[in-house]
Amino acid sequence: MSDSDSASPAPVEIDRPIPNILVTGTPGTGKTTTSEMIANATGLEHVNVGEIVKAKQLHEGYLEEFDTHILDEDKLLDELEDVLKEGGKVVDFHTCEIFPERWFDLVLVLRTDTAPLYDRMEKRGYNQRKMQENIECEIMQVVLEAARESYAPEIVVELPSNTTDDIESNVERVQQWLEAYKAQHA
Repeated sequence: MSDSDSASPAPVEIDRPIPNILVTGTPGTGKTTTSEMIANATGLEHVNVGEIVKAKQLHEGYLEEFDTHILDEDKLLDELEDVLKEGGKVVDFHTCEIFPERWFDLVLVLRTDTAPLYDRMEKRGYNQRKMQENIECEIMQVVLEAARESYAPEIVVELPSNTTDDIESNVERVQQWLEAYKAQHA
């Protein structure tokens, strides 16, 4: 295999005046809170994929032992295609590799230390198996690695999400990035 075969994918150039941002991470890392705050600070529209999956029944049933719905990826992608076409969205979901690269201009991977992550999941009432699996996923950087494998390296940004200060700082960084993006695509 040549070096070019193992390189990350080249960014897919979509010239939209307002970007789409994906906020992803292990459950409990603060995706929804961060996405809502980004939307409020920037005027972008928050798209909570988990809520859409439930509301529009874009799943194939429920997996009791993991306390989660079984996602129907094809239905979800069909549902989101037109929603994301024009840009201006902050998409919040724990899985990133199912989405086409062309949909996003920035991918934020939120990372949280295991102690605050455990506390957040416990407050949500997650069962022990679900908590253990999610803690292991965070330790093993599963979502971060999936993002790095699925998107061009220059659009994937790893951000700490342990405290309110972290989240506020992340929102400020996104605001600055958005202003630069808009200036570049004016």
